[in-house]
Amino acid sequence: MKRKSFISLMAVLAAAGALSACGGSSSTAAGAADSASSAASGQPADRLEAARQRGTLIVALEGAWSPWCYHDDTDTLVGYDVEVSRAIAEYLGLEPEYVEGEWDGLFAGLEAGRYDIVCNGVEVTEERAKSYDFSEPYAYIHTALAVREDNTDITSFEDLAGKTTANSIASTYMTLAESYGAEVLGVDTLDETIQMLLAGRVDATLNADVSFYDYLNVHPDAAFKLVAETPDASHVCIPVRKGGESDTLLAAVNEAIDALRADGTLAEISEKYFGSDISSEA
Repeated sequence: MKRKSFISLMAVLAAAGALSACGGSSSTAAGAADSASSAASGQPADRLEAARQRGTLIVALEGAWSPWCYHDDTDTLVGYDVEVSRAIAEYLGLEPEYVEGEWDGLFAGLEAGRYDIVCNGVEVTEERAKSYDFSEPYAYIHTALAVREDNTDITSFEDLAGKTTANSIASTYMTLAESYGAEVLGVDTLDETIQMLLAGRVDATLNADVSFYDYLNVHPDAAFKLVAETPDASHVCIPVRKGGESDTLLAAVNEAIDALRADGTLAEISEKYFGSDISSEA
């Protein structure tokens, strides 16, 4: 699927209100996972009511994707998704409870009912929309294409045909790279992808433009450059398990996102982590 078709799909899903995003915070993965498992059994069918009885909103995220969700120098889980999800939980009168895991495992856990939401910079795909319902967007980003500074062969997404990239398995970045004919090597973190790129193990990598900008702010001497980005912004949203049990939770999350955008909270958190407001579509 070429980029034009990919973007068209995103636009259709957005128009249908299917798009949504995710965020996270900190706690021990083992403890949260145990709580999540018990929460998935013996609780009311209504997901929001079950969360209110527990007093916690169980949030799944990677915890290794700066500046969305990562551990700082004191090993505290921080980031845009961390603070956004905490603000949503507080709006709902709940405490956030975080579970960290690998990207594809987040969705498996959500589908199994172990988590209430995933908050991890999630963009919608046609395949995901079959399994999950999505909140309205809480962030808007562009996908950027990065290559080494000395690379002159790749200047557009079309140049990825026959090349290799490194990206998280089942991510929209992997899907987009493959749609242009690239061979994608699966990795877990942005740091890994950039190290593979700089070492010459792959030709390119794709990620959110704001994530690359953040990396370059922290590592100004990193020898890579951005050569292209998608013209239309992707919607970052929060997925919940599909089905009537999650209807009230999804409505409550949407209400929280609207309120946090209206009072400037989303913009404030965005400026803190990205240096600009990505919470509203330009």
